[in-house]
Amino acid sequence: MTTNVGMEQLIPLVNKLQDAFTHLGVSLSLDLPQIAVVGSQSAGKSSVLENFVGKDFLPRGSGICTRRPLVLQLMNGNVEYAEFLHQKGRKYTDFDAVRKEIEDETDRVTGANKGISSVPINLRVHSPHVLNLTLVDLPGMTKVAVGDQPPDIEIQIRDMLMQFITKENCLILAVSPANTDLANSDALKIAKEVDPQGLRTIGVITKLDLMDDGTDAKDILENRLLPLRRGYIGVVNRSQRDIEGKKDIHAALQSERKFFLGHPSYRQMAERMGTPYLQKSLNQQLTNHIRDSLPGLRDKLQKQLNSFEKDVAEYKNFRPDDPARKTKAMLQMIQAFSNDFTNAIEGSGGDVVNTAELSGGARINRIFHERFPLELVKMELDEKELRREISYAIRNIHAIRVGLFTPDLAFEAICKKQIGRLKEPSLKCIDMVIGELGKVIQMLGEKMARYPRLREEIERIIGTHIHECEQQCKEQILILNAVQLAYMNTNHEDFIGFANASEKGLTGSKPKALIKGTIRKGYMCIHIPGFMKGVSRDYWFVLTSESLSWFKDEEEKEKKFMLPLDNLKIRDKNAGFMSKRHMFEVFNVEGRNVYKDYKTLELSTEDQDTLDSWKASFLRAGVYPERERVEEDAENGAETDGGTIDPQLERQVETIRNLVDSYMKIVSKTVRDLTPKCLMHMIINNVSRQAPCLDCEQDRARSHAEMPHAHDNQQRK
Repeated sequence: MTTNVGMEQLIPLVNKLQDAFTHLGVSLSLDLPQIAVVGSQSAGKSSVLENFVGKDFLPRGSGICTRRPLVLQLMNGNVEYAEFLHQKGRKYTDFDAVRKEIEDETDRVTGANKGISSVPINLRVHSPHVLNLTLVDLPGMTKVAVGDQPPDIEIQIRDMLMQFITKENCLILAVSPANTDLANSDALKIAKEVDPQGLRTIGVITKLDLMDDGTDAKDILENRLLPLRRGYIGVVNRSQRDIEGKKDIHAALQSERKFFLGHPSYRQMAERMGTPYLQKSLNQQLTNHIRDSLPGLRDKLQKQLNSFEKDVAEYKNFRPDDPARKTKAMLQMIQAFSNDFTNAIEGSGGDVVNTAELSGGARINRIFHERFPLELVKMELDEKELRREISYAIRNIHAIRVGLFTPDLAFEAICKKQIGRLKEPSLKCIDMVIGELGKVIQMLGEKMARYPRLREEIERIIGTHIHECEQQCKEQILILNAVQLAYMNTNHEDFIGFANASEKGLTGSKPKALIKGTIRKGYMCIHIPGFMKGVSRDYWFVLTSESLSWFKDEEEKEKKFMLPLDNLKIRDKNAGFMSKRHMFEVFNVEGRNVYKDYKTLELSTEDQDTLDSWKASFLRAGVYPERERVEEDAENGAETDGGTIDPQLERQVETIRNLVDSYMKIVSKTVRDLTPKCLMHMIINNVSRQAPCLDCEQDRARSHAEMPHAHDNQQRK
């Protein structure tokens, strides 16, 4: 123990700080230096603390005895007594009454059902037999719930322990019994998680006298097995028989001393073993730890003091009607709105994260990667319709002549028509993103409900800017579409060319999956139609690039069915007037049964967003939605569906069809890439940059804030 009186006052000083924070009921954000006692049930933690005091004062019994953290402050003094922080001024000289008060105070917060609470009990013990020391006795780790304890009691205790021992300024007193394998020690295991280098952990080995004959803990105590920077100290506590027989603690300490001096394995290290040495060592280590932590603690206190003094100075001459203060408050709200808008779009967090549904930037991301690609696919022509249009184009180009060669003008005409169809999904993508931005602004505006005029002005400024950006972006999308129409780059490295197109076989029967392996997992409901009443049940679905499988649950142990994706398509289905589900169905284009004796597999989800997400996943797996058929008149239908096309024209149609397919893949890939980029650059990023500049309109808003009747109107509201 150090002889420096000033250093000895460090522990009482930290105790005062700790009491002040607890008494005021504010969070202990300073991370004060302390020692936390951890260990499993019946490891001997309570006995170690009672040996320090020399009195029986802690609750005992079966199960969890310590159910709230006990902040035990030992103070060296001439008079022996105890006092609780929640009973300031009352001194206990009967330590049986101390035990009773700990039990009663625990029950007042946790109830009598062996529950636990992280609210600490502060107990200060003054005695001439103790050294200045502060320890936090934590509940013992357990595996099984007892009585009315919740089933997750093990997790609750672990979480409570973590609240204390994860702090860098907390030393860990890990108590482990010697008569169990140290490698399985709960105390050392949890200490290792937060202190892997063993820099903050002090090992205490109890029950050395209960080890089997011929065994000892010498390797552990000499720090050779599972070494810790601060080492291990062995102690011998009173046995259960000694406790029941009311054996005096001072007599037990004498027996402990005799044990170490008389044991052949511990005789050489007896001076570094036992409860008195442990108390001196903890006093020294805590004092040194506080000394090392003082610079950082002082800096934190100084920063908090400066912050409080600044607030005090600001409110010292507070005048509610000060126009400058109103303007400052208004600008602060505008800045807060700007920050919240940026966080909502960029996903940088914020005070509250929505865990119920997607919002802001996450919904825009879904539009880019799920909704927009699906809208593009809807614009593609059906295989039969595409071939019919190519046939018409070839014959109209040849006109009255007999065509010997495949006309490239047919390829250009079909491609231009297909490219023109891509404008609609691109413009629709812009509209969907604008809608999501409007929802974000409306959500953030609700925080300003107390100031309707300010909210209206901010929404007007942002709304006007979004509308301007929307028009510019749509113009840019139309320009990009016109650029694609202006020139057919048949020398593109990904274009197959006429020679390859003529040799290529039929390719339109099965689209290729965009992703290999597992694409999506999740619950959907299967609806099986029946004569009177259909059957519906939820299953866990796994969609891969090759098949759609469903299982009983997410453990994926009991597979119900596996459906290959060959020749499958999907289409929307009306769920019925009274149903709240959103449905679609899977069918085989060749009319074969999909599931058992059913031609279609009807599936549903709880909301439209999930349905659209599944559709996009099927698209990535190569299962395309059914395209709407174009109505034909009877004459055209008879001409094209009668099967009277000649072989030469059929070869030309196949060549053009392969060329169109190759070129449109290039264009579609470009559109899928550039449209979200245009949206990000011209709308989202532009609006995000504009949001922090709302104060450029502050003159208009300031005039509203400084008008005399504005304050009166607000008071009436």
